[in-house]
Amino acid sequence: MSLYRWRGVSQVRVFVGFDNFSRLFGDPVFWQSLAHNLALLIGAGGIILVLSLAIAHGVRGNSRSARVLRGVYLFPQVTPLVVVAILWMFIFNPSFGIMNATLRNVGLEKLAVPWLGTSGTALPAVGVAFVWHALGFYIMLFSAGLQTIPDEVREAATLDGAHGLALLWRVTLPMLWAVLRVAMIYLVINALNIFALVFLMTQGGPDRHTEVMLTYLYEQAFKNSDFGFATALAVANLVVVLLLSGMVVAAFRRDPQGART
Repeated sequence: MSLYRWRGVSQVRVFVGFDNFSRLFGDPVFWQSLAHNLALLIGAGGIILVLSLAIAHGVRGNSRSARVLRGVYLFPQVTPLVVVAILWMFIFNPSFGIMNATLRNVGLEKLAVPWLGTSGTALPAVGVAFVWHALGFYIMLFSAGLQTIPDEVREAATLDGAHGLALLWRVTLPMLWAVLRVAMIYLVINALNIFALVFLMTQGGPDRHTEVMLTYLYEQAFKNSDFGFATALAVANLVVVLLLSGMVVAAFRRDPQGART
């Protein structure tokens, strides 16, 4: 379909070869939307990895309180995206939202802005909602990985003088190498395929400052009835996901403990 000009409902399809891709690569909105996807991947994805690993380390174990906390952190992940989007739209509402109300109450009224309606804050606000929604899955993932590390290994490393960050860097992370690889691949897929959260919260606005590839695809297909170009967008999205996932696999191919994965 990406090689045709097609309006979606017509039986007429005109073969145009790679014209849709030539148009795509010359489209500044495509590159802008791709940049937003990558910004979410690097910014929100980095925060997710750090927070989820820290929280999973803090609530490790099989005690009742640890299991309850892991369930609490997982709750946003099982909440429908529509509910998540509406919740954060209320939080960021400029008139009665919790964010601006809190800023006004602590004397920081100058910082109270329309978070989803300002070009400089809209994408970070969507990123916050993305982190909140996705965090629980990665906490669960790292919690499962931490449980596979024998306590004897940590105790031996502690006796050898490894504490704090040294213990994390030299013992915990190398033994979580396979889990980190899976987490990174999931982050690539989730950040590059984000749609519902952005569409419901901002619809790509203001002035395309939160436009991502799939919201732009939706616009081209279902608003402009340009299904050929929209399908070219879908192919480009797939290629980017595959390339980044391949880079993650290549980067994590060599296990720091010496094992080949």
